[in-house]
Amino acid sequence: MMDSKKNRRFYFIGLATLFLLILLDQLTKFAAVQFLKGNSSISILPGILELYYLENHGAAWGILENARYFFLFAAVILVGVLFYYYRRIPTEKHWNFCRFLMIMLASGAIGNAIDRFWHGYVIDFLYVSIIDFPVFNVADCYVTLSIFLFFVYYRKEVGTWIRSDS
Repeated sequence: MMDSKKNRRFYFIGLATLFLLILLDQLTKFAAVQFLKGNSSISILPGILELYYLENHGAAWGILENARYFFLFAAVILVGVLFYYYRRIPTEKHWNFCRFLMIMLASGAIGNAIDRFWHGYVIDFLYVSIIDFPVFNVADCYVTLSIFLFFVYYRKEVGTWIRSDS
């Protein structure tokens, strides 16, 4: 478990990183509103990637449409759980990447929660047209990449600090 006096830098660096990732997400969404809303899509890589403005009232593929308060509640719970476990990550340097992934996941949850709170929907704007994937945003990338990388990188070790906390 992290000693709060000894490891305040983990909290400071973590909060600064969280803030910067959320800021990046919100700035890209602001740009999407300014440059894409009401306009046709912009092809970045023809036939592969487009910028396309979408107001998403649900999750991917339209599931749980108009479940704004469910998603807000889920984000609060997720961030609380992440904070709880962030404080319990071993202090060895090897676990710094795990810290970053937890911050990344929290940033994605908070970034989309901000949209749901202020707008009632999430602003999506990235469209992978080659596979007709649902339109998504930077916060969605944070969530997806952090979960994927967490299980790839820590698949054998993650249980050690979770079990030791019991």
